[in-house]
Amino acid sequence: MTKNKISRRKFIGNIGKVGLGATAFSSIISMKSLANSIISTPGFGGDYKVLVCFFQGGGNDSFNMLIPRGDTEYDTYKTTRSNLAIEKDELLSINAVNVGNRKFGLHPSMPEIQSIFNRGNISFLSNIGTLIQPTTAQQALDESVPLPLGLFSHVDQAQEWMTGKPHKRVIKGWGGRIADNMKALNADNGISMNISLSGTNIFQNGENTIEFSIGFEDEAPGIIGYGDQNWNNFGQALTSGIDSLLEHNYNDPFKQSYVNVIRDSKKAIQNYNEAINETEDLSTEFSNNDISRAFKSIAKMIKANTLLGFKRQIFFIENGGWDHHDELLDNQSAMLRDVSIGFGEFDKAMTELNMQDNVTTFSMSEFGRTLTSNGNGTDHAWGGNVMVMGGAVNGKKIFGDYPTLNLDNPLMLWDGVLVPTLSTDEYFAELIQWFGAQDSLIPDLFPNIANFYDVNSNQKPIGFMNF
Repeated sequence: MTKNKISRRKFIGNIGKVGLGATAFSSIISMKSLANSIISTPGFGGDYKVLVCFFQGGGNDSFNMLIPRGDTEYDTYKTTRSNLAIEKDELLSINAVNVGNRKFGLHPSMPEIQSIFNRGNISFLSNIGTLIQPTTAQQALDESVPLPLGLFSHVDQAQEWMTGKPHKRVIKGWGGRIADNMKALNADNGISMNISLSGTNIFQNGENTIEFSIGFEDEAPGIIGYGDQNWNNFGQALTSGIDSLLEHNYNDPFKQSYVNVIRDSKKAIQNYNEAINETEDLSTEFSNNDISRAFKSIAKMIKANTLLGFKRQIFFIENGGWDHHDELLDNQSAMLRDVSIGFGEFDKAMTELNMQDNVTTFSMSEFGRTLTSNGNGTDHAWGGNVMVMGGAVNGKKIFGDYPTLNLDNPLMLWDGVLVPTLSTDEYFAELIQWFGAQDSLIPDLFPNIANFYDVNSNQKPIGFMNF
């Protein structure tokens, strides 16, 4: 696709990215006055924090990402995983400092992650999943305790990771709710605290917050089709119609509100493009895969913050295709290679910008996969492993209880389905504590948190962040 053309498929796929109603913001100011307001903002520059959510859509087989390497544990892993086991001599050794004599390795496609971990800027959280309260396998089988809605369902579990509410179906995400409460910290630049590289999403949707969607670096954001004269006359007709709308004020408050949304969207996009265009490229080179290109866009916007004046930002990348019911080994090998490259390049960019301590990147996936093979792949399960990267991470560690992978483990339900021993609530609560949210906000965001963590304890929920 050329820069000035858009296919029907691309148009449909981009509905809801940056379009009508996608960026409804209030006051828009010029780059010059914006820069002046930043200079006069008390304390700006010393308290800039960024969360980058990397969502692996489909359910990552994360026990083939973080793998036991000690002789006995590896033999158990290989027996359980059968034809899906990674050979021991292919594993990339990591030196976790909090696991006693246990040894672990990474999938062979992840040398960049290995290097960052051993340097101390990545940690893993093991056997984590959605929970309403601590649960045993027998309680889950008996359904004698409340269980997350729609276990093993892509839609339900993805939604629950994004909302922090496994007990109910809602569409307001915890990233959006944080922005609702903290957006006053940012300069009034007309751009949302929440920036999406993947269009409209539940995670960044709040009561009064919606995402500002951007594309890869060479894909400037804009109202879909606006200004495009080359796609079956659609762009020309849309541009003419929008321009006509913007020329008028309306007595009907609903019509006027709609026009204001479009007008503010155009101005927000203009402010973003001006800031990006005035910002020099990074010297860090990024690869051409989609993950690297997304991280490159985020890095460029972080650098542009000298003009945009954010004190808090939340970015979202969704990388799909992890539902490997078949051809697991080949597909995961290729996809984890892109993940490792992208994380490695982003880490280099943050080092270049001296932003390592200000930016925390964390992974999510709706569930783990069965430890047993279905023939050539794995099926939907529950507990899995995630990783967190950044200078503020309490790195070189594996948090939670990495389980032994024998099928008679008391955590097993069936076919290698593990009951989580670490809750998503604890994970998310610690991230937002580092981000600067008040502890009083945590029970509102995560209503089940008291079942896992006392917010008045003056302790961290897990301990993977330094603050």
